[in-house]
Amino acid sequence: MAKSLLSLLAGLLMQLTSFGQAQSVTLQPIWESDTTLRTPESVLVDPSQKLLYVACINGAPRPENHSSYIAKVGLDGKVLQLKFVDNLNSTKGMGILGDKLYVTEMTQVAEIALATGKVLKRYPIEGAKFLNDITVDPRKGVVYVTDSNDSKVWAITNGKAGIVLEGEPLKGTNGILFDNNQLLIGNGDGSLLSLDPTSRKLTTLAKVTGGIDGIVALGNRTYMVTEWAGKVWHVKADGTTELKLDTSPQKISSADIGYNPATRMLFVPTFFHNTVRAYTLK
Repeated sequence: MAKSLLSLLAGLLMQLTSFGQAQSVTLQPIWESDTTLRTPESVLVDPSQKLLYVACINGAPRPENHSSYIAKVGLDGKVLQLKFVDNLNSTKGMGILGDKLYVTEMTQVAEIALATGKVLKRYPIEGAKFLNDITVDPRKGVVYVTDSNDSKVWAITNGKAGIVLEGEPLKGTNGILFDNNQLLIGNGDGSLLSLDPTSRKLTTLAKVTGGIDGIVALGNRTYMVTEWAGKVWHVKADGTTELKLDTSPQKISSADIGYNPATRMLFVPTFFHNTVRAYTLK
């Protein structure tokens, strides 16, 4: 009798888990920031400070652009400090490791003190063409970086940069996320790839219609991914995808997103629209 009851409970738990992984989500608009955030490309949630870092290209993503900056924005959308870090070079993806903020600058990665906003160090990436997104492995202290124009993934470990992955099937690599000891890579052809850093096994988890810019984890191996042109997708655990938002008809981009799991809020930088939009996942 006890075994039967346990088996029944286990079965129900499995069904509920499967339902939680398969069920759909909706995006409910909450707020939109003001337009002082010029060309915002990336949003990063800092749960310890309860705020957002927004990387603003402030112009065109070109090597000669040294007017980029990182803003501090409250979880309510109010700009707290417009230029927490200034005079950066075409900033895009960001990641936090310890008390440092890392951000890409075209051909190098800047290391910034979170306490002061001071640039402490820069790590040049040999042969880099267009460094884009960043993610970190906090346990091993590794900073991973994509190069979109060279279709490569780099890793900075103990201050030294090395190639992690290059060649086929990589093409226009952009979004990147370290989750469940796997490295998720957003490919230019719309494929969401998963790399096991230890075994080097590479698999395809899902496919959307265009190049993947941002990737955030929702839990239970489900994700939200964006296409820069304005599409936001829900990727389920079984690899199926659902389009949740499409602002491409209005020419409003959806660049490198941030996510706060505590409040289930998604933050979408709109690039040339010069704002960040917040949505609650329902």
